[in-house]
Amino acid sequence: MSDAHISAHLARLSLKNVFSRQRGDDDDETDNAGGEVDAGTVAGGGHSTRPTDITAHKLRVSEALRVFLAEHGAVADGDEAALHALVEKLHVAVPAHVTDRSHPLPEYFISSSHNTYLLAHQLFGASSAGAYEATLAAGARCVEIDAWDNPDDPAEPKVTHGWTLVSHISFRAVCETIRDVVDRESAAPTCGQGYAAAPILLSLENHCALDGQRRLATIMREVWGDRLLSDAVAVDGESEADAAAHVRLQDLGSKIVVIVEYHLPNEARDSDDSSSSSSSSENEDGDGDGDNLEQIPSAASGSPEEEEQARQTYKAQKKAVPAATIIPELAELGVYAQSVKPSDDSWYAGAQQLRNGPHHHLINVSEAGLATHVARGSTSAAAIARHNAGHLMRVFPKGTRISSRNLRPLAFWALGAQVAALNWQTFGASMQLNEALFAGTAGYVLKPAALRAGGSGVVGSGRRNKRLRLHVAGATDVPVREAGDEDSAVRPYVTCSLLWPSGSEGAAGVVVEKRKTGAYRQHKTLTFLPGRGGEAKNPPPSCPLWDETLEWEYDESELVFVRILIKSDDRFAANPVLAVAAVRLLYVVPGWNFIRMLDLKGRETRCSLLLKFDIGDV
Repeated sequence: MSDAHISAHLARLSLKNVFSRQRGDDDDETDNAGGEVDAGTVAGGGHSTRPTDITAHKLRVSEALRVFLAEHGAVADGDEAALHALVEKLHVAVPAHVTDRSHPLPEYFISSSHNTYLLAHQLFGASSAGAYEATLAAGARCVEIDAWDNPDDPAEPKVTHGWTLVSHISFRAVCETIRDVVDRESAAPTCGQGYAAAPILLSLENHCALDGQRRLATIMREVWGDRLLSDAVAVDGESEADAAAHVRLQDLGSKIVVIVEYHLPNEARDSDDSSSSSSSSENEDGDGDGDNLEQIPSAASGSPEEEEQARQTYKAQKKAVPAATIIPELAELGVYAQSVKPSDDSWYAGAQQLRNGPHHHLINVSEAGLATHVARGSTSAAAIARHNAGHLMRVFPKGTRISSRNLRPLAFWALGAQVAALNWQTFGASMQLNEALFAGTAGYVLKPAALRAGGSGVVGSGRRNKRLRLHVAGATDVPVREAGDEDSAVRPYVTCSLLWPSGSEGAAGVVVEKRKTGAYRQHKTLTFLPGRGGEAKNPPPSCPLWDETLEWEYDESELVFVRILIKSDDRFAANPVLAVAAVRLLYVVPGWNFIRMLDLKGRETRCSLLLKFDIGDV
């Protein structure tokens, strides 16, 4: 077989159908998994990319990399000022048009959280109002509240994940936490990266009866006051026709914008009912809830048997509850976003007019439910993307992701979905990509032209017309001890995955291609070299030197990402991930860059990786 045939065959194998309902659909479970976030987590919504003078840990440069930079003419030997400037330089620079707020709201990707109140597990975890503060501080701009009647105090609805063992918190406490975040952001004209606070979208999942809904509306007005967007924005010189169009992001200021449910006649019971007749729990969505815990096993750890019993009870009770009626007092707060679960494909097929729907509808669908629409025809993906150029879409994780693992957002961004709601409770591959997309922004990123009004709905050309050469020099302070390994046993290497949308009309997939360096091993026979020469030429495993170039050919678009992992080549166990980072190629700063690496909980480390991106035509 010729090299060309081999390359073509490998390219076909790399195309992953991210909408597949089959189990085990991750490329590499070890690489994609992440740890549970904690109070030290800074990443998730783009806020880990900050100047080092406001970070917890100062970066240093190993002796080996000092010599490397001098040998490559990047920094003169002994020029500490130039070296310091290189360390301080941010490795991403967001183009001005990406953060321009003059476009209609549907033309932006929005950094979004699912079941924001949860701290960990989706069925057995705890709820916390503080989770909203942490998630917003890390960069989220769309958060979710599941509101329920509170039998113990009918005047104070609660927030919880119904039909589960999740604890509950008061709805008022959540509103007060969000209010405090808005006030704190308003007190500072701009953040450390120079952008002003952006609006917070609140996805309100209502499970309250009529009286409870009145309390929800009352509490939001009481606690948020004029921070709440309760009326359409009046713009000087706007005609009646203009008023019917979607609001521009800049006109929302830093308001709290509520997404309220809107129930269609004969709507789908949930967004996955049409997905399959299979009994597999892979087809269940994650937003239906309930409030009857009597049949749920009273366990806190969640063994596989307990989780399966809880899941089946959850499904059965959810289907037994009829859709709620939304009272006018609550419905009127959904000024620019009314969440609907469509019962047919009218919202993207033909004239793209949602039957019996509100003007500012938001299609609220699970990842599995959306898969059924994408699979209905060769052009459905592009049609859905064109719909999303003028209307909002929220995609949330399927209900089987009870351990807070995540959907793959890139496929949904390529469909123009503004709100890819992620479980922020774990910092896995999906959250790393979310961090990369929103790096250096206020949580709103302008979509590519093909996904905006008048666009084709197809990202990329389907041809590999660009080349990336990634020169991997070395790293400083790799956290080998945190991996539980002795220095002498660690053989660090870098593995990088390049991800981009498939680019052909109708294809619902993402191309993922992985490259890696060799494993670094310190040569014991060179350790006797005295002074700087020995240290620079034979650094320890915590400061490895690779000096290798990885190369890809890919389809040019604005949605190309590289995930970077530092791992250890263990001989008798799965190779542990020591540090991670992700970068959107559109933001890359030319030349050599030190990238601060994160741990699997999304916390800053002292580890930095020296890289050089070289992007050109094939």
